[in-house]
Amino acid sequence: MPRAKKKNSRGGHHGNVQPFSDEDASIETLSHCSSFSDAYSVADEGGEAGEDAAQEDFQYKLKGFIDSTVDKSAKTRQGALDGLKTAMATRILYEFISERRMTITDSIERCLKKGKGEEQRAAASLACLLCIQLGSGIESEEVFKTLKPIFKNILADTSANIQARQAVATSLGLCTLVAEDDILDVHATMECFENLFTRSYVRADGTCPSISLPTSQLHTNALLSWALLLTICTANQLKDILRKHLPELPRLLESDDVNMRIAAGETIALLFELARDMDPEFEFNDWEELCDKLNALATDCNKHRAKTDKKKQRSVFRDVLKAVEEGDFQSETIRFGTERMTIDSWLRKRTYDAFREFVGSGMNYHLQANEFIRDVFELGPPMLVDSATIKAMKISRFERHLHNSAAFKARTKARSKFRDKRVDVGEF
Repeated sequence: MPRAKKKNSRGGHHGNVQPFSDEDASIETLSHCSSFSDAYSVADEGGEAGEDAAQEDFQYKLKGFIDSTVDKSAKTRQGALDGLKTAMATRILYEFISERRMTITDSIERCLKKGKGEEQRAAASLACLLCIQLGSGIESEEVFKTLKPIFKNILADTSANIQARQAVATSLGLCTLVAEDDILDVHATMECFENLFTRSYVRADGTCPSISLPTSQLHTNALLSWALLLTICTANQLKDILRKHLPELPRLLESDDVNMRIAAGETIALLFELARDMDPEFEFNDWEELCDKLNALATDCNKHRAKTDKKKQRSVFRDVLKAVEEGDFQSETIRFGTERMTIDSWLRKRTYDAFREFVGSGMNYHLQANEFIRDVFELGPPMLVDSATIKAMKISRFERHLHNSAAFKARTKARSKFRDKRVDVGEF
C-alpha cells in the first residue's frame, strides 16, 4: 500500500470507553462519533481545561486496558481487548498507540497463543485495528511481521478453535493489505486462503462436500480476504489468477451456504472488472453457462431455502449478473460530515466493506480523520471544519425525533395505500 504520512488527529469523542462482552456488539453497536462535532462538545462545556481533563481520563483508561491484557483472568483480558477495540474503532490514536505499539503487539501475540476462542477472536480483530491506526509504513510492518506467523499457524491448524480461525482469516487479509511490503508475500498469503476456500468447491459429480456451517463460514472469510488482496495484485499475477481460478470459482455458486454463494458471486464480479480493466476485450470461455447460473440465482425460487436468504441472494446476484454481462456497477454514495464518497466499482466496494467490518459504525469518522484510510480511497488530506460549521450541522435529539416520527408516519401511510390497492382474485 502507498505510504501515508501519519500525524495525530484529535478528532473523535472523549467519552468513556467501556469493554463489551459480545464480540459483534463491540464493533457494530458501539457509541461512536461520525463527525468532528463531539471533539468540541467537551470544550464547549468546560473549555480547554475540561478537554484536557477528559483526554487525560481517556488515556488513563486506555493504559488500564493495555495493562489488563496480561491479567490472569480470561474475562478481564477479554474486556480489555474489547475496550481497546472500541477505542481504536472510534478515535484516531496514532501518537498514543505509536509509543506503545510493541507493548500492544506483545499482548496480542500472547492472547493469540495462549487464549481460547473469543479471546483469540478479539485479539485478531485488535491486531487489524492496530494496523489501521498506524497506517501503511514501517511501524505497521513491524507489527505484522511479528503476528503473521501466528495468524498462519492458527489458520492452518484444524484443531484450533473455529471462531478464532474465522477471525484470523479476516484479519490476515486486511493486515496484509495494510502492512505487507512484499508482493510475493501477498501471493503466498493468498495461497493460504486458496487452500481453504477451494475445499468448498462442488465435486465433479455435482455433489456438495460435507462441510459444517462454521467451517463454511471460515471458507467464506478466506474467499473474501483473497478477493481483497486481488485489488493489489500485479497485472501478471492477475492473469495467472484469471486463468487458474475464474473457471473454477463458479463451482462455489452451488454451495448450500448462502453467504458462500454471495461471496463467490461478488468475487467473480470483481475478477471480471479487473480483467476488463486490463483488457476491454476480455472474453471468458464459459460465459454463457456462467450467466445462466447467475440468472438462476438472481431469480431463485427454491422452496427449500429460507425466504430471507433468497431475498438477500437475489438482490446481490442481480448486480453480479449486470457486472458480468454488461460491466455495470450499482454505485452508492457514502456521506460523512460535509463530504461524500462514491462506491463506483467492485474493487472499491470490497475495500470499503473490509475496513467497515473492523471499524463498524466508526467508519464515517475514519473516513473523515484517518489519513491512511483517506489515502486508500483517494480523499486527500482531512478537511478542517471550524466549530461554528459543526454547530450548524449538529441536529438536536428533539429535532431528530421529529424527523424520524414524520418519516415513520409517511412510510406507514404509503404502505397502507399499497395494501388498499391489492385486489383479491375471486373464482370464475
